This record gives sequence, C-alpha cells and structure tokens, in this order.
Amino acid sequence: MNKNIYLSVVIPTLNEEKNISEVISGVKKVLEGYNYEIIVVDGHSTDNTAKIASSNGATVIYDNVGKGSALKKGMSIAKGDIIISMDADLSNRPNELKLLITGIESGYDVCMGSRFIIGGGSEDMPALRKFGNKIFVMMVNLFYKSNYSDLCYGYRSFSREAIKKLNLKEMGFGIETEINIAAVKKGLKIIEIPSYEKKRSGGEGKLRTFRDGYNILKVIFKNIKK
Repeated sequence: MNKNIYLSVVIPTLNEEKNISEVISGVKKVLEGYNYEIIVVDGHSTDNTAKIASSNGATVIYDNVGKGSALKKGMSIAKGDIIISMDADLSNRPNELKLLITGIESGYDVCMGSRFIIGGGSEDMPALRKFGNKIFVMMVNLFYKSNYSDLCYGYRSFSREAIKKLNLKEMGFGIETEINIAAVKKGLKIIEIPSYEKKRSGGEGKLRTFRDGYNILKVIFKNIKK
C-alpha cells in the first residue's frame, strides 16, 4: 500500500455521542502512518456528538437534510485521493479500511463492502430487511445489467475522479442505491469486498424499513428513464 496517498473518511452523524469517539479512535488506529482526514457531517445533533468528534480531531461540518445530502457535502470538501464513507454506529469495522483502500489502489473506481459474499455477514439485519435488500439487488441487477451482491450498505471507497463522475443527487437513504446505479451507468470499474456488519453499539438507528424501502424503490425506477 502507498502510504503517501491522502485519505478522507466521511462519517455522517446524528446523535451518536455514545459511539463517535470509538469510531474515530478505531479509524486512527488503522490509518496510523497514512496521511488522512476524518470529516464528520453532523445533522445538528441534540447531544454532544459534534463536540466529541471535534475534540477527537475530526473536522466537523453540518447538514440536516438527510444522509445523502450529508455524504455529498462531506465528499465535496474532502481533499483525499481516496474517499471512504462509513457509518457512525460502530457497525463498520475499521480493520476493513485497508481492504477498501487497496481496492482503489488496484485500479478500481469504486470499492463496495458487501455482507453477502464469502467473508461478509451481518449481526444487524432482521429477516424483513434481508429479504428487501435481496429483492432490491435483484431488481438493480436486472434493470441495469449489473452483478451486485449487496445494495443498501454504506461502507465504501471511491477514487476522487469517481466522485465527480457519479454526480449524485439523492438527499436521503437512497444515496447508496443511487451510487450502485450511477457507477454502472457511468461505466466505472467496480469491485465488492467482504464486509462484516456489526450490531449497532448504542443509540437509536435511523433506518425506517418501510419508508426507506419505498424511497429505494423510487430511486431504482426513476433512474431507468435517465
């Protein structure tokens, strides 16, 4: 691995004071020796998330529109040659960061964590969500001639050039689905790497199964026409 590259880790947050310190310390431990920045995009938390993130050395900016908007805002100010998105709830294991980095260094434009290939898995996916994700994956693969194994998962890395080409529009949880679709439509080089999703450590999850499932369906269908 080339430790001279510059890395940006973008983490959207909303009321994650119980987790954010451990997330940041985990990232720092794995990326020791690299040149990097950690960008926390906070949705105007009512707890001490932003204060704790800042005290742990992260750059904190604010966006309260939605996860997609937060990711886009964080990526827009990121200085990295490789940009990594991850969640703030301790579900993403920092020791997988080097796999995500290697994917881009190997010549891929987008490297996506997958819970459904050998080596991946999840502690935090009820049967209904697992079924929904499987259906959405099948639909995207059918409509867009892709070969994904996972869809609604935010642990990913991108080359700087890929971020520009994706030209993302989604403001909410549909952002991950939009990334999958846009990457195929733009002809980007994509690789999936195994990722193990841990159960949320503390605080309240933001995903709402039916509401966000409906939004994902809208993203899948509206991009067919473009």
